[in-house]
Amino acid sequence: MHAYLPTYDDVLRASQVLHGVAHRTPVFTSHTLNTQLGAQVFFKCENFQRIGAFKFRGGYNALSNLTPAQRKAGVVAFSSGNHAQAVALAAQLLGIKATIVMPHDAPAIKKTATLGYGAQVVEYDRYTQDREQVTQQLIKQHGFSLIPPFNHPDVIAGQGTAVKELLDEVGQLDRLYVPLGGGGLLSGSLLAAQALSPDCAVYGVEPESGNDAQQSLLQGKIVQIPAPHSIADGALTTALGNLTFQLIQRHVHDILTVTDAQLVQAMRFFAERMKMVVEPTGCLGAAAVIHSIVPVQGQRIGVLLSGGNVDLKTYAGLLAPADC
Repeated sequence: MHAYLPTYDDVLRASQVLHGVAHRTPVFTSHTLNTQLGAQVFFKCENFQRIGAFKFRGGYNALSNLTPAQRKAGVVAFSSGNHAQAVALAAQLLGIKATIVMPHDAPAIKKTATLGYGAQVVEYDRYTQDREQVTQQLIKQHGFSLIPPFNHPDVIAGQGTAVKELLDEVGQLDRLYVPLGGGGLLSGSLLAAQALSPDCAVYGVEPESGNDAQQSLLQGKIVQIPAPHSIADGALTTALGNLTFQLIQRHVHDILTVTDAQLVQAMRFFAERMKMVVEPTGCLGAAAVIHSIVPVQGQRIGVLLSGGNVDLKTYAGLLAPADC
């Protein structure tokens, strides 16, 4: 648990660390969708980030801030896939040994990529084992530094650079929609939006079956839920972190949920109309906008597409018509 709550100054520092290392991802629009909604929608395409997801930003920033002794000992992370790849690639670039604790049912494409970046993978069962207990045992044995997927000030600050780039490029927004699992991306996004577009209402969007953050916001405390089931495999967290909850509670406008069916429709829209592969988790914010969970007419809207790492067989199965 980390006591230090990051600020926008940390996002600025992370932006300097990531300059020339992380991709400055494109911002795309769709005339079809803008006409359909009567709004201007700007998609920040982190599916084109290194390792195919925004997670590279936070992972690289966190590893860059390790001491020489910590770098020598190596790092450990737990992740369903994108954070795993982010830490693995960042560690490879910085010459640090990485071990990743990953659920045995993580998408094969993400597991293969993590191994390809040179990390060691330790598998666990997400429904019967506690990933944090597995990770702590490895820390005890090897002296690794833990790089958690969201509840870490350097990770949060790194993730916030995506919205900094978006707002630097498109200017003030009325609303911003951000995929929400453990809250690292949303927390960093809130810091950037508060600084650069203070009148922007920021929404976190999570799977309907995994709405722990929505419950936490309503109850004013961190609510833990059983491991949820959803095609949004990158957002299957059971609780927010102490840092992410504080930032979300202070700054978020609201937390929305979408169904798996709505995620599939968003994936199909990106494939058919914008010629992009976006993974289910990456579509959380977009699904809320496309389906007007909150009316959007007349608004300038930013949407983070958080990643594009999806197994092609799974992807094809989700997008194929039911009668195929």
